[in-house]
Amino acid sequence: MASASTTIAPHEAAHFGRLAKDWWDPAGSSAMLHTLNPPRLGYIRAAVDAHWGGDAQGFAPLAGRTALDIGCGAGLLAEPLARLGAAVTGIDAAPENIAVARDHAASGGLSIDYRAGGIEATEGARFDLVTCLEVIEHVVDRAAFVAGLAGALAPGGLLILSTPNRTPLSRLALIGIAEGTGRIPRGTHDWNAFLTPDELTALLTAAGLRVIDTTGLVLSPARGFVTGTSTQLDYFMTAVPARD
Repeated sequence: MASASTTIAPHEAAHFGRLAKDWWDPAGSSAMLHTLNPPRLGYIRAAVDAHWGGDAQGFAPLAGRTALDIGCGAGLLAEPLARLGAAVTGIDAAPENIAVARDHAASGGLSIDYRAGGIEATEGARFDLVTCLEVIEHVVDRAAFVAGLAGALAPGGLLILSTPNRTPLSRLALIGIAEGTGRIPRGTHDWNAFLTPDELTALLTAAGLRVIDTTGLVLSPARGFVTGTSTQLDYFMTAVPARD
C-alpha cells in the first residue's frame, strides 16, 4: 500500500485546505466543482447500474455496498454516494477539508467515515466502489498512488477516476481562462501534471486493473458540462480488477 509520504504533495494539500471554508458555497472558490457534480453523478450512476445490474430508476443502487472517495475535499461527492445507499469512507490530504466535511455531513444527518491522510488511511480495507475525481493530477508518485487505489478495491469492485487531459485545450480552458479570470483559484492546476488517457491506462494496467470505459467530459455552450466523446478537456475512466 502506498504511504502518505510518497503520494501527498504538501503544497497541494495546503492549497486545497485554504479553500475548505468555501467548499459548499456554489458561488465560492469551489463553484466549478459544483457545476461538475451533475455529470459526475450521472456517469457514476450509469457505471454502477451497468456493473452490478441495477435498476436505473431505483433510489439506492449502492445499498449494501461500501464506497471510498479518495481526495474527497469537503464531501461534494461523498454525500451523494451516501444518499445512494453506500457506506462511505472519505479521505483527503487536507485536515481542514475533513473538518468541514464532518460538520456538513452531520448537519444533514449523514454518517460518513471521514479521515485525513493519503491512500494508506484505508488501513487495508477494501471497497466495492472507489472514486478518485480530479485528484491524480495533484499527487506525487502516480504509480504508488494508483497501486494504492488498486489495493483498496474489493474483488468484483469498480474504480472510477476523472482527470484533465494534457492538451492545448485544457491549458487554454483550465489555466488560461478559468484560472486567469478567477473562476478557479490561481495555482490550482499544473498543466504539466495532467495525464493523457494512454498514460492513465498504462498506470492502471501496471497496477493489475483493466480499463472498461473512457468517456470525455465536455463543455456545452447550451448545457454546461456534460459527458461526451471528446477527451480533449477532461475525461472519466472506469477500471476493474484484471483478474475478475
